[in-house]
Amino acid sequence: MVLVLMHRSEYTVKLLHQLQRVRQHLCGRKPGKNPPMLTMSLGSSTQGPKRSTECLESQELQTPSSFQDNPLQQLQLASQEVLEKAKKSGRSKCPRCSSSRMFYCYTCFVPVETVPTKEIPTVKLPLKIDIIKHPNETDGKSTAVHAKLLAPDDVTIYKYPCIPEYEEKRHEIALIFPGPNSVSVKDIAFHLQKYTKKGVCNSDDDCSKEPVLKQAKIDPKEEKSPNECIPSSRNEGTGLKKIIFIDSTWNQTNKIITDERLQGLLQVELKTRKTCFWRHQKGKPDTYLSTIEAIYYFLVDYHQEILKENYKGQYDNLLFFFSFMYTLIKNAKCCAGKE
Repeated sequence: MVLVLMHRSEYTVKLLHQLQRVRQHLCGRKPGKNPPMLTMSLGSSTQGPKRSTECLESQELQTPSSFQDNPLQQLQLASQEVLEKAKKSGRSKCPRCSSSRMFYCYTCFVPVETVPTKEIPTVKLPLKIDIIKHPNETDGKSTAVHAKLLAPDDVTIYKYPCIPEYEEKRHEIALIFPGPNSVSVKDIAFHLQKYTKKGVCNSDDDCSKEPVLKQAKIDPKEEKSPNECIPSSRNEGTGLKKIIFIDSTWNQTNKIITDERLQGLLQVELKTRKTCFWRHQKGKPDTYLSTIEAIYYFLVDYHQEILKENYKGQYDNLLFFFSFMYTLIKNAKCCAGKE
């Protein structure tokens, strides 16, 4: 049974105003703008105002910039109207496997039928990216698929243990992973010079990794295509052509990072940044980034510290899906009174 507050006695009006202020706080509404009629449940004396449909609708229309503490609000993103429409229409079929999905299929790496590919931005990257995904990492919870959807020509996802061997390319590859021998982004070029084209270290400094035991089986044509975003002369100055990311929880990384095919690769550690990921790993610090965040922040640092250019949002659309989903979840928590 629901009691509608409609009496206009002094006590009732005062109570109504108090409830309106509570509701405004929960839903982020500014006071004084014709708040709708409120309803209160009689089931519990401690229960606050019920979450209304209007609250949800008003939050859905807000952009990331609506939240002052949103670290993603400065991104230069393509229009997300296509995602708004897809959200309202609900789950849709994958055009390849016909599975029911929201926004995109995380197994086929394609948008669903209600999200036309032509309305999804495409990002051209200055480097090739390999993502090694742990077999126990849940497909639907991983953000690695975002990179493949938005930079399809430059991103490849492998499910461990089916990964390439990198021995003959060690002089032009780096692995993003923190560790005692990791270097900063700005020092990548210096440390890659210690490797010959055969993958053998020229110096004993910082190169005490285990030798690679298997021969590489990489098609030589794979790395010879010209980079459309960065002139080849600029890439030659750094020597770096490919970056490897591991997509797994931190508790799962040991099996992958100790694989013999990754031994001897230059390891790079990113600057400390706080994650915005809504599935933050329990018991881990907020500096543990999701995969798509790590890719994005690396590219920003690479652009500024290796290419020595001002960053003007060239890779912001890598967070096209991430920022939209972040906003949806933040809105939902706001209306639920969790923030």
